[in-house]
Amino acid sequence: MFWFAFASLSPLALLAASAIWANEMSWLPWLALLYQTLLVFGLDQIGRRNQVREPGVFADLLSVCLALGHILVLYPVLDAALNLPLGSGFALLLSFALFMGQISHPNAHELIHHPSRGMRRLGLLVYCSMLFGHHVSAHLKVHHVHVATRMDPNTARQGEGFYRFFPRAWIGSLRAGLVAENQARARREKPASPLSHPYLAYSGGAVLTLGLAYLVGGIAGLGACLFVAFYAQVQILLADYVQHYGLQRNSRADGRPEPVGPAHSWNAPHWYSSSMMLNAPRHSDHHLSPKRRYPELRLEPAMPLLPYSLPVMAVLALFPPLWRRVMNRTMVQQSIDCRHQDHKA
Repeated sequence: MFWFAFASLSPLALLAASAIWANEMSWLPWLALLYQTLLVFGLDQIGRRNQVREPGVFADLLSVCLALGHILVLYPVLDAALNLPLGSGFALLLSFALFMGQISHPNAHELIHHPSRGMRRLGLLVYCSMLFGHHVSAHLKVHHVHVATRMDPNTARQGEGFYRFFPRAWIGSLRAGLVAENQARARREKPASPLSHPYLAYSGGAVLTLGLAYLVGGIAGLGACLFVAFYAQVQILLADYVQHYGLQRNSRADGRPEPVGPAHSWNAPHWYSSSMMLNAPRHSDHHLSPKRRYPELRLEPAMPLLPYSLPVMAVLALFPPLWRRVMNRTMVQQSIDCRHQDHKA
């Protein structure tokens, strides 16, 4: 668990330090930004170490620390950024947005799959602070059911650019999650109170988040909060875009899709970014075993591999012609490798 803790808590510590001392040490926000970009990329090139499986109690402890840390530094970071020179303030906001998308999102994703209700609510709280609460319903009740099919708004089709995917996935997941929640509530034997609807909690959490941001910094604080939340949402949907791009489940004779298999998600073996993102790049195994904790996620030969780490692929996705060139070549190579393995078998 050492590398999981070190890689994910280090940027949180840098952000907290920036919120406290950035006025005296204006380089701290830039160091936080450098850590989550160039340093992580460089460390990924050093080696590909397998994470050791650890008892679940350590995984839970790290998840709680990351979630509480996220909540505790949110408003101090916004306040500090508004009181720094423009360049340093922007670097701090961008660093925190990267932390949200690359670390808080994988951690909140882990929490909403947790068997404990308290842990699931903590994950929901983190997503609400990113103004993305509906992702909880859409992920659990839509994405995991319909992944790699046309029924899943968060599965990118081959040839679809990210800028077309983003609004389709954002709006589609909002609607699909609402439909799934309404259907689940309609199946209950006893009618549920309208006040217990999850979408009310998502909306209330977003209003509370923005209201506190306004109290911290007025209109500027509200704008800063909207910026970091939007950029975090872009990264969340970039992860969905990359991890399922162009992969489709075949239809069976009865018209239903085949079961989810290892070939229906893209994966990345890069050790440091995987540690920082709590093994989120080991995505096939998560879909095969959604209850498996992040330190135990496996990477098997049959699982498709991305040519670069997940953060690097997310950057490439922002340039659709380059993305298609890289992924078309990768998909051809992966299919050649699969046929080669089948022939050898």
